[in-house]
Amino acid sequence: MTDDTRPSTPTAAANAAAAPATPPTRAWTGRVFIATSVDGYIARLDGDIDWLTDPPSHIAHPAALHSDGTPDYDAFLAGIDHIVMGRGTYEKVLTFDAWPYPEHPVIVLSSTLDPSTDSRVTVVATLDDAMRALDAAGAGGVYVDGGRVVQTFLRAGLIDELTITRAPVLLGEGLPLFDSMPTSRRLSLIGTSASPGGLTQATYRLA
Repeated sequence: MTDDTRPSTPTAAANAAAAPATPPTRAWTGRVFIATSVDGYIARLDGDIDWLTDPPSHIAHPAALHSDGTPDYDAFLAGIDHIVMGRGTYEKVLTFDAWPYPEHPVIVLSSTLDPSTDSRVTVVATLDDAMRALDAAGAGGVYVDGGRVVQTFLRAGLIDELTITRAPVLLGEGLPLFDSMPTSRRLSLIGTSASPGGLTQATYRLA
């Protein structure tokens, strides 16, 4: 999904301020399920994801596939009870034929969106506000979606699992999934899979 704007590169001081030495205590698990191009972009600069939703049909991919420990989207969503996204992702979702989360409380992290805009979502202005809302609701599995929101949660130590699906395309430029972080993070590979359309998927647990 897309997010509010193209992420800017934060300074080291800003990174340090955004990443506490000890992640906040919480009862919920932060999980990411997102698609990127091979070169790491989640959308074109204008937010378009046609390269993902409308891939060319004339390019052949091997029929031999494998799957080992990675959930498909439906299985992933079955373990989710709350969703947090940015304004850009929310506005992209509004272009879909139907609202895709009728059974999930959705929090939109945005300092510019009117809280009374949509009764289906709760708008919060800061990460602290989002955490308070999740804690108050007794959240268990939290789907974190959108480039900048994923980056914010990562820097704060609030992501526990990453499922990244890579589409067989090099965009050259666009909105990146990852930005600079104050420290390296080791990942433990849970499983991988491939699909008939050439998509490859890997699920990681943050060590």
